Order: sequence, then structure tokens, then C-alpha cells
Amino acid sequence: MRLLKVLLGASLLWSLYWFAAGWGLRNSISTWFAEQQRQGWQAEYSSLGSGGFPTHHATRITSPTLADPGTGTAWRADWLDVDSPAIWPGRQTLRFAPTPQRLSYFDQTAVIEAANMQAQLHLEPGLALTLEAFALSSDHWRISTDDGSLADATSMQLGMVRTSSPLTYRVEFVATEFSPGPSLRHLFAATDALPSSFETLDLDMEVTFDTSWNRSALELRRPQPRHINLKLADAHWGALRLKATGELQVDERGSPTGVIALKIENWREMLSMAEQAGALPASARDGIERVLALFSGFGGNSGDLDTQLTFRDGYVSLGPIPIGAAPRLILR
Repeated sequence: MRLLKVLLGASLLWSLYWFAAGWGLRNSISTWFAEQQRQGWQAEYSSLGSGGFPTHHATRITSPTLADPGTGTAWRADWLDVDSPAIWPGRQTLRFAPTPQRLSYFDQTAVIEAANMQAQLHLEPGLALTLEAFALSSDHWRISTDDGSLADATSMQLGMVRTSSPLTYRVEFVATEFSPGPSLRHLFAATDALPSSFETLDLDMEVTFDTSWNRSALELRRPQPRHINLKLADAHWGALRLKATGELQVDERGSPTGVIALKIENWREMLSMAEQAGALPASARDGIERVLALFSGFGGNSGDLDTQLTFRDGYVSLGPIPIGAAPRLILR
């Protein structure tokens, strides 16, 4: 009988804790939306539902809409599930609706459709909710615009884990059977001879940011990359294969400085693609090919090119050949 009383008392205390914590979680979500509205955002949802008793807290946010006028970025979905262990809400799992999500940047909108898409967040204890680790995964996904399919893949995994340095994260990305849509194939100057999907698309790097990834990263300002250590980027697409490694420093304007070493297989095919797409004038093709031929074959295969991308003073060059203005590395 004494043991039964202890069990009943413990169950009552746990139930009280669970309901109190669940109320606090729902209140935190509604307060956060209200605060973003006060800051000038469009931040709305139609309802909050909860469940998961007694082991975890599961909250469904129906019809969430977020729009930041400062960056022109907006996102909306049919629903979003937020799941966490009852004992510690700092281990969050976000499950996204398989129905279309819309991600907009000013007047450009992309539609995201993904099966079993979820994100896991490991947050450091404290009010700042600093990110320790982030993992985003999905089965088959597709991104499309008004012009048609932009890209799709059978699966995707993106990981971001904080290292011993508090502002540095290890970032890894893998996409299986990544298929660029017509507009991306045109951007890549891809010929019909290339298959519909990549055999390999992997990325492994360490990125140091200027501020911490915490709750203010969404509410106020995104942390910006300041140093990128590219351990390996590997893209294998039919007869073409590109591997890259190197380091970049990024200034406050987002302008990179540094060197990325490249190994390109079947580089002459890449020149042909660029020429056919109109990105490379036919009059310049022979001269560029002769220059690059001088750098190819050092590893014993003239079909492979070992060269580098050099970023300096806002411009980028491929080996000795200037390409043009370097892209700005800015997170909006």
C-alpha cells in the first residue's frame, strides 16, 4: 500500500509537471509570434494543438506564416510539428508538412515539397538557446518555381555541429540522385549527353561565423561567415567530376579572399558545354583551351585539370584566367 501511494504521488507530480511544461511551451510559442508581430513581422498561425503525454510534448502549429520585411524573406506551410522530450525541451524535433511549403524572397517564390522532412535541434541550456547541433533530413524532395522544377533528389541530409570553438560549425551535406531542373541545367551549361542526376553531390566544411547561432539569429540578424575551411566538395555528374578543397576569408561585405584547389575530370567537355550554352565565346575557346592544357596532365592524365580558383579584391579567376566578380557570401 505504501508503494502504491508513492507511485500515485509520483504520477500526480509528473502529470502536474507535464501539463505545466506543456502550457509553458505553448505560451512561449504564442508569445514569440506576438513579439515578432510587434517587431514588424507578419507572424501568424491559426491554432496550437498539444499532446504526447506522458513522455514528450508534441505541439502542432497550424498554418504558420512568417515574413521578415527587413530581408524580404517569407515562409508558410500547412502545419509544423514541434516535438521534445518532456524532461528537457532543448532537444527539439521539427516535422514539416508533406504538402507544399512556400519560401519567398521579395517577389520570387519557391515551392518546396518533401516527404518525411524533419529537423533536429540540440540547444544549449539558457535563455539564448544557442545551437549545439542541427540536422535536417528528408526523403524525396523537390523545389519548383513558376518556371517549373528547379531541382529534386531522392534524399537529403544536412548536418551542422558546433566544434570546440563556439563560433565554428562543421557543416556536411549529402544529396542522393540530385537532379537539376531545366533552368539549372542551362545555368550549368549542361548538354543532353549528361544524365538527369548526379552520381555524387557531397560537401564537408567548417565555417566560422561572426556571432552565435541562437534565438537572435532568426529574430534579429543571421550570423555571417567569416572563415570557410572547405575540406571537400565532390560533384560527380556523368563523365564530369569536380573536387574542391581550400580556405576562404570573408569580409564584412561578404567578399571572399583565398584559394580553392580544383581537380576537374574531362575539363574539355566542360569548355564545350560552356561554349554551346553561350557562356564562352567561340573566339575565346581555343585560347583558353591552350592555356588550360598547359596545366593539365601533371598527374599523368591530360583529361584531368588540376588548377585553382583564386578570390581577391572582389574578383575570381580560374588558374590564370579572370572569370569576373566573385559572389558575395551573405546569409539573408
